[in-house]
Amino acid sequence: MPHMLLIHEPVGQRATRSEAEGRATYDRMLRWGEELKSRGLLLGAESLASTDHAVRVSTPGGRTRIVDGPFAEAKEMVGGFFLVNVDSFDEAVALAERCPAAEWATVEVRALAPCFES
Repeated sequence: MPHMLLIHEPVGQRATRSEAEGRATYDRMLRWGEELKSRGLLLGAESLASTDHAVRVSTPGGRTRIVDGPFAEAKEMVGGFFLVNVDSFDEAVALAERCPAAEWATVEVRALAPCFES
């Protein structure tokens, strides 16, 4: 059962780290991803750039609206994800508990499903 582990981190948190601290944090995440891969659980993983380098696109009423980041109303951002294939939701939650990012961010666990399922 594929599940997404979404890393929600506070906006601006990355700027509080030195480059060395940021690289060490990133290396921990890479090592954890490699561990998942070696266990045959990892389907994909990526780190995302900050919202300073993002846009939001919507088309209400057929009119395109583009909002440049950073997004003032946002208190957190999706910093990255791990897409894992596990046997159950509980197993996905157990992985999230061991994710290094859970120490400084929130890890949201979501099953993959079509948008018409609740």
